[in-house]
Amino acid sequence: MVSFLSALVYGVGAMVLAGLALLVAFQEKLVYVPVLPGLSKSYPITPARLRLPYEDVWLRSADGVRLHAWFIKLFPNCPGPTILFFQENAGNIAHRLEFVRIMLQRLRCNVFMLSYRGYGASDGYPSQHGITNDAQAALDHLAQRKDIDTSRIVVFGRSLGGAVGSVLAKNNPDKVSAIILENTFTSILDMAGVLLPFLKWFIGGSTSKGLKVLNFLVRSPWSTIDIIGQIKQPILFVSGLQDEMVPPSHMQMLYKKVVEHNQHCLFVDFPNGMHMDTWLSGGDRYWRMIELFLDQCVPEMQGGKLRPKYDEDEGINLSY
Repeated sequence: MVSFLSALVYGVGAMVLAGLALLVAFQEKLVYVPVLPGLSKSYPITPARLRLPYEDVWLRSADGVRLHAWFIKLFPNCPGPTILFFQENAGNIAHRLEFVRIMLQRLRCNVFMLSYRGYGASDGYPSQHGITNDAQAALDHLAQRKDIDTSRIVVFGRSLGGAVGSVLAKNNPDKVSAIILENTFTSILDMAGVLLPFLKWFIGGSTSKGLKVLNFLVRSPWSTIDIIGQIKQPILFVSGLQDEMVPPSHMQMLYKKVVEHNQHCLFVDFPNGMHMDTWLSGGDRYWRMIELFLDQCVPEMQGGKLRPKYDEDEGINLSY
């Protein structure tokens, strides 16, 4: 009996060690998925397929990596805000074009879509440090353009993109006017325990109760929960309550962390919203809430006066 128990303990231990070894070796492939199964890395379509006028933009990140982006303008002299869009971890920017098409129509804005390094037509391999540099290169490019209102640059990030956008907004309070976070996680450290429950005892973010003895193994922690409290700009939190990938509690924790010191925040949830389709299931209300947020936080000056917005249907006063 003793020998059997010993063998069982050693067997379980070996399996855990093997699992950790695989996690360490392939963690980037779990966090970053530039190519969806069965598809190629190249763009399946371009904005032209959806009759969207666009510009191919080529950038250099701080470490010299060549990046690709699409800059899509609603029309040549669009006075609306410019949305710097950061996508989720899987696929490429072409897979978000239908969403962006509707965004252009509903928000009357410009949209800049960046391909992270290793994604789409961009060179290199994804990492937290590298993608942080990529986001900065995109923002610096927008800040130098003469054909947009650079005082109305808004970051929009979904899931991983929210983590990317949070770092960028924190580092650039003078260039980013506001930020929209949709279905974003508190940290990859916390997500490790969501995806592989046994890891929550060894890996976790600042709000977790685990031992965290293996945190040092995680190369892309993306600790949004530790960044969010340093953001001074207005923030809109968009949460799908049926999110099957990132627990909705993550968005609630992010909001609670930032609202302690930043009163220019709004949290909106959508009962039927899942991780990728909140913008679809949210229907007209989804776009109306974003429009209200933008009108209040990055308004267009008209006659030198700004008028506070109030949505009687929602009962939310966005006047800060």
